[in-house]
Amino acid sequence: TSISTPTAVYDGATLTCSSGVKVRLAATDAPELRGCNGRRGRVCVPGDGRASKRVLAGMVPGKVLRCARTGTSYRRVTAWCWPPGIPRDLSCQMVRQGAAVYLPRYDPKRRICR
Repeated sequence: TSISTPTAVYDGATLTCSSGVKVRLAATDAPELRGCNGRRGRVCVPGDGRASKRVLAGMVPGKVLRCARTGTSYRRVTAWCWPPGIPRDLSCQMVRQGAAVYLPRYDPKRRICR
């Protein structure tokens, strides 16, 4: 587990930490900012990518996150992340708010929203 401060939110599932590490929220997928046009073989999550990004950005400003790494995805660290004192991780919060979808195949222990 590491402690990080987010400095930027890329989309509804990816943020950048002060260390420069890009973190993708574990077991979730958010709508694409630019849609899914031209991305052969990619099944995109429906919805408003900008709205999803705003939801995540609203959860992290000025907060320090604890993140537990689960692996990597497209040159990003995948992790469960949560602000101290908040019982639900960001993945769970994004899914519960309808800003991302749950990907159970990336959560074999069914950890999300416990």
